[in-house]
Amino acid sequence: MRKHYKKLGITVIPVLLIAAFYFIFSGSYSTPKSLINIANHEKHRGVCWVGSSREVAEAEIIALVAKNINWISQTPFGWQTGYDNPEVTGNHSRGEQNGWWGERDEGLKITTKYAKENGIKTILKPHIWLRDQEGKWRGEIKMKTEEDWQKWFSDYEGFMLHYAQVAEDAQMEMLCIGTELHQTCIDREEDWRKLIAKIRTIYSGPLTYAANFSDEYQDVKFWDALDYIGVQGYFPLTDKENPTVEDLRKGWAKPLKDLEAFSIQYNKPILFTEVGYKSTKDAGIDPWEWPQRINAEEREKIFSEETQANAYQALFDEVMDEPWFAGVHIWKWYPNYTNSRNSSEFNIDFTPQQKQAEQVIIDSFSKFK
Repeated sequence: MRKHYKKLGITVIPVLLIAAFYFIFSGSYSTPKSLINIANHEKHRGVCWVGSSREVAEAEIIALVAKNINWISQTPFGWQTGYDNPEVTGNHSRGEQNGWWGERDEGLKITTKYAKENGIKTILKPHIWLRDQEGKWRGEIKMKTEEDWQKWFSDYEGFMLHYAQVAEDAQMEMLCIGTELHQTCIDREEDWRKLIAKIRTIYSGPLTYAANFSDEYQDVKFWDALDYIGVQGYFPLTDKENPTVEDLRKGWAKPLKDLEAFSIQYNKPILFTEVGYKSTKDAGIDPWEWPQRINAEEREKIFSEETQANAYQALFDEVMDEPWFAGVHIWKWYPNYTNSRNSSEFNIDFTPQQKQAEQVIIDSFSKFK
């Protein structure tokens, strides 16, 4: 019997080794794949709708339908002076609201009504506008004392709960609970979780948070409490000016790998709450940088509709049909653009309107209807 077992062992061990090698080097032991599979027609074909200074006509929303757009985001603002100032002010705290019509409650609700009547859904996406003398941005908001942190979150809670009620009253289809508040997410995770719980007592729709592409989305720990992982998708794609579509497609390789792994980690779809490119030769290098305020002659030297169009083509070629990817909101889209100051000659602004990129977007969106 001993000889029999010895002989059996000699036979079985190589078989087990072969099986182990098979699983290691075959698809059976490959990187986990996402279980999320969003149908193409359900993806956000969205634009970041710029709040207008005057009342918007329904015709301006109807025009979006012909461009295959099915979502808009609307952005009211809260105001903060100083990165360490705990006071957040805005229309949410005023009895009589002022400022631009499209950012007031009335404008947000009427715009949503027009959108609904034309088959377009809405994300309400409030932002903090930081005016800081030291040049810091909202991702660096950080209080110096516990008392100030409590005050900041109390003010921010008032801000967000107001807009949660606006979103619920208007039956908006999604609410974004914050945008690029990186340091607050690192320092105060529990405060964010408490806020999310309070928002859910008011707003019944899905929630997301808009995290910056650069480290922030990976640093946020409360994604499990939300429905979508929101990313401001301004990933650098090249180090070249005037890149080809193929150059820019290659630039998506690492971001896509990281995003898919992150989606799998939380079992949540990823939504680009913003993505956009300037119409400049270097648009793919640092897409997040705001265009310079320069005269027409200087703008002409750096202007490139083709680079902007190529960047959008690469985005749609590489990202849009990933099954775990929920879609895009393109920064940014002006109502009544023809009469806008942004429609000037050699306009290097982010908007793709009346540029080559607009047709790329229209054609690409049509494939996801």
